[in-house]
Amino acid sequence: MACPFLEDVLDEEALIIRRAFRRERVFRDRSDPLAFGDDHLIERYRFSADGLRYLCRLLGPKIQHQTARSQALTVPQMVCVALRFFASGSFLYSVGDAENLNKGTVCRTIRRVCLALKSLVHIFITFPGHRRPLHIKEEFYKIAAFLNVIGAVDCTHIKIKRPSGEHEGDFINRKSFHSINVQMICDADCLISNVEAKWPGSVHDSRVFRASPIYERLSRGEFSGVLLGDKGYACESFLLTPLADPQTPPQQAYNHGHAKTRARIEMTFGLVKSRFQCLHYLKVSPERACDLVAACAVLHNIAGLRKERAPPSGN
Repeated sequence: MACPFLEDVLDEEALIIRRAFRRERVFRDRSDPLAFGDDHLIERYRFSADGLRYLCRLLGPKIQHQTARSQALTVPQMVCVALRFFASGSFLYSVGDAENLNKGTVCRTIRRVCLALKSLVHIFITFPGHRRPLHIKEEFYKIAAFLNVIGAVDCTHIKIKRPSGEHEGDFINRKSFHSINVQMICDADCLISNVEAKWPGSVHDSRVFRASPIYERLSRGEFSGVLLGDKGYACESFLLTPLADPQTPPQQAYNHGHAKTRARIEMTFGLVKSRFQCLHYLKVSPERACDLVAACAVLHNIAGLRKERAPPSGN
């Protein structure tokens, strides 16, 4: 029956049902980034609430201000400001607008958190990985029955703004844009086990590898196992590359298994750049770009070890 005492004519039963299913409004403290749900946090910061709390505990001693003078940011605020930049790659003023902070504060905060993360590289990025070498080999073997593999190696170019100075030309890569050439090695779970982020974009992948400390360690026989690399690398006793012209079925099977197993490093690059959109274009100097890459590599491994949910596609 229609109710004559309501401005909008609705059945009383419908109004009762609407009130029963109406969700109570929850007013969250916007100064506390952890007051939101995991979907909100992962979309913006790439970590769940538990993951953010872990990062705050991990980084707090390195980044917290000694006093609260001038309304200094809290550790959760600092971590979230940096993660927002890593995740979005937006201009600093855009991050500041989103977090209600000025550009200068955002810049200093990102730098502080970045250096704190970089100092943890040797804890979270270790070769051949965080698991026993035998387990690493078994996981690689499950992909395409390729024996004795402890890692896949490759390089990826991180675009940067045009650097100033006489060495500007060194950063122009073969695709004619300015970049740093970053070498990574990963395990079968797409966790980074080694990162070299210091070379200009014009330097070839094989030179980056030969000049790296991991090459020296492999040459000395410190590790039992081999890496897989693409045809841009020279074949070594500890680095297997694809055959140039496979003819026989065993040779073709070798190349197929090699390609399928080595694809893990390409997947790792995709995951890192998807999670941290800033790596598509770093509008900073080469030195700071290298620091940011190292920080994102550490965060990627933390997210992987903690089984953090991957960001939504397109974000």
